[in-house]
Amino acid sequence: MIPAVMPTYARADVAFEHGQGAYLFDTGGRRYLDFASGIAVTALGHAHPALVAALTEQAHKLWHTSNLFRIPGQERLAARLTAASFADTVFFTNSGVEAWECGVKMVRKHFHAKGQPDRYRIVTCSSAFHGRTLSAIAAAKQEKLVTGFGPQVDGFDQVAFGNLNELRAAITDRTAAICVEPLQGEGGIRPATVAFLQGLRATADEFGLLLFFDEIQSGIGRTGKLFFHEWAGVTPDVMCLAKGIGGGFPLGACLATEAAAIGMTAGTHGTTFGGNPLAMAVANAVLDQVLAPGFLDRVAAISGVLWERLGHLVEAFPEVFCERRGAGLMLGLKCGPPNGDIVTALRHENLLVVPAGENVIRLLPPLIIDETHVETALAALTTVATAKSAASTEGAAV
Repeated sequence: MIPAVMPTYARADVAFEHGQGAYLFDTGGRRYLDFASGIAVTALGHAHPALVAALTEQAHKLWHTSNLFRIPGQERLAARLTAASFADTVFFTNSGVEAWECGVKMVRKHFHAKGQPDRYRIVTCSSAFHGRTLSAIAAAKQEKLVTGFGPQVDGFDQVAFGNLNELRAAITDRTAAICVEPLQGEGGIRPATVAFLQGLRATADEFGLLLFFDEIQSGIGRTGKLFFHEWAGVTPDVMCLAKGIGGGFPLGACLATEAAAIGMTAGTHGTTFGGNPLAMAVANAVLDQVLAPGFLDRVAAISGVLWERLGHLVEAFPEVFCERRGAGLMLGLKCGPPNGDIVTALRHENLLVVPAGENVIRLLPPLIIDETHVETALAALTTVATAKSAASTEGAAV
């Protein structure tokens, strides 16, 4: 018999009752160091006092009015996001894939408004993940995502991630945009090189395309800058955000330049719940923290400590952890044993991490961690690596 909760997740048998800072507590009172952050969502940890205060204050005032009326919190948040980024305008959604879908629609509408409706195709990259809608899985083209959901939505041409020559060869007179995660998350914590990102910008300019970045997981301070693409000194024309921007409250955003958004006029797109007063109150509180002087510098500093310690771990246990990857506090370890086994073993050591493609585990701690959290995490990783290494040695001897 099918359970009341549809069984689309292979859930771990643990339920959490409350959280505080970088820690979660299950219903039995057991404490876990949370280096999963709800898949890079709880950027400021659990029960952050500023976020709790903002949500509580707004909850006593107003929850929902719809977008048929002005929402002052949207206006404030949009002004702050545009001031801190390349963008001129923002559309607020409830989730990352909705923000990504908004970007896809914007790309198509842009060229339609310019009298070029045949230019609608978007070049995407292998190992990408943009969400679970029909168009998002068609863009990613991963077998595990698309099987059983055909026919696939047309309009996406995939090339190898990081291969600029292959990408350029895929451009036709129907190409409208290039869509890339500058730092792939679910695909295995794979950062694009500076040269690749700069090449994407140059290619988009050369062929008159829009450059569309998906920073749903890598944005809002996770890599030590507000957005990962800043490390390459390039800017996109369209960008989708989610996860950390709401600090745990469901929220997404699609940012764009004025030129890219020329077709997005009244009636072309909408959402009932997106940008509601509750979400806006929390997101503005998140930005208060992330944009505060010194915050991103502290993220960069602690990420350097974690990166160095992970390097020592890989050197000590190469048969268990083959490679460290990533940037900032969006890091990965490529595993020798199955990554699912490592995730489970770490949970038994009270450390929560997230699996990813290419047999990688993701380390996505809240941005507020300090060196004590790094040491606790490394102790758990070392314990698991020692046990897996010993088991591997015994197996080889037999």
